[in-house]
Amino acid sequence: MFAVRSLSALALMAALGLASCGQPADAPASEGAARPAAEPVVLSDEQKAALLAELPEPYRSADLERGERLYAMCRSCHTYVPGGANLTGPNLWGTFDAKAGLVAGYNYSEALKTSGLVWDAATMDKWIENPRGLVQGTKMAYVGMKSPEDRAALVAWLKVNTSAPE
Repeated sequence: MFAVRSLSALALMAALGLASCGQPADAPASEGAARPAAEPVVLSDEQKAALLAELPEPYRSADLERGERLYAMCRSCHTYVPGGANLTGPNLWGTFDAKAGLVAGYNYSEALKTSGLVWDAATMDKWIENPRGLVQGTKMAYVGMKSPEDRAALVAWLKVNTSAPE
């Protein structure tokens, strides 16, 4: 009986995780998903420090390891490496300082394409906090992250892991 409950709970968690991305488990992946997996860019400590220095506080001093753990929630919908596939959400490589809605091959909502947003740290923070509050009509189903410390860590991690080294 315990094993059945555990499996049921696991199945429920998996279904909720997929639902948070806004795509059912049996929905086809975007056309870019068939490409081979790309590798993350490995940065030196100096390169990471240089990228973090471009950010204002509180992102500049945020905990990158915490940000990496938090990215686990994003992983089922987003890749973050150069040439990475678009999944339920777009590949996040090159996100910072880019205009929203421009990743090639990803079918954005009209609301996001016409939002005029540019992904700086403050905008990314607001997006992670409440995507639908920032852009009504977005198709991103993620409900948001309330903790300012968690958002700062995730924004810092994203900056370091989705940006080309200097």
